[in-house]
Amino acid sequence: MSIAIRKRSDIEKLRVANRIVGETLAFLREEVKPGMTLKEIDAMGEAFLRKKGARPSFKGLYGFPAAVCTSLNEVIIHGIPDDTVVKEGDILGLDIGTEVDGWYGDAAITMPIGTVSEDDDALIACAKEALYHAIETIRPGLRFKELSLELQTFIEGRGFKPLLNFCGHGIGRKPHEEPEIPNYLEHGSPKSGPKIKNGMVFCLEPMICRLNGTPKILEDKWSVVSVDGKRGSHYEHTVAVIDGKAEILSRP
Repeated sequence: MSIAIRKRSDIEKLRVANRIVGETLAFLREEVKPGMTLKEIDAMGEAFLRKKGARPSFKGLYGFPAAVCTSLNEVIIHGIPDDTVVKEGDILGLDIGTEVDGWYGDAAITMPIGTVSEDDDALIACAKEALYHAIETIRPGLRFKELSLELQTFIEGRGFKPLLNFCGHGIGRKPHEEPEIPNYLEHGSPKSGPKIKNGMVFCLEPMICRLNGTPKILEDKWSVVSVDGKRGSHYEHTVAVIDGKAEILSRP
């Protein structure tokens, strides 16, 4: 496994692409309202990030047809925008990638549509707070497997389950690079595998299921749900390890 170590100048280029992702997500969080279709939300997001000078990196990536992954209710990740209308009480995951001058950005949120149930509030909070908790634990010398275990412990401590077989990842000149970073410990001891170092840039993305982390891919070949059939949530930031701690590059 070869994990890139980035120069400060390269991290600043990554910051440009990632800041646009953060700004686009903040824009959509304010603008999305009940009655909009998922296609309308995707179009709004694409127009905004293009105006900021970025290319929507998800569009065409592995054949994905849109700029924004719109994951509604039971869809946890990789939802394809269609003519479905969002309504009060829904929860909507928005995952966006950008490319600027050959450098990539990536982040995601899950947002309530209007007022949602206490259960859905807790589901969304678990993904968001697991992400920020993990970011706070990052330091050089920590192993990626230890970080995965930290995420799993937090998620399960809230009474939820991490989605299996999907993971965070490195990012840089490609949208997905080494390492893979599951939200749970797999393949042996947490004290094994590569260590985090200054200059590494990667995406953490807790993906949360209510009862069962086993994934199921729907007939569209993209949308991922849990076999439990219940709602899920997803949050993501791109971080760079600078001077001994993780700095979020995808803040707006």
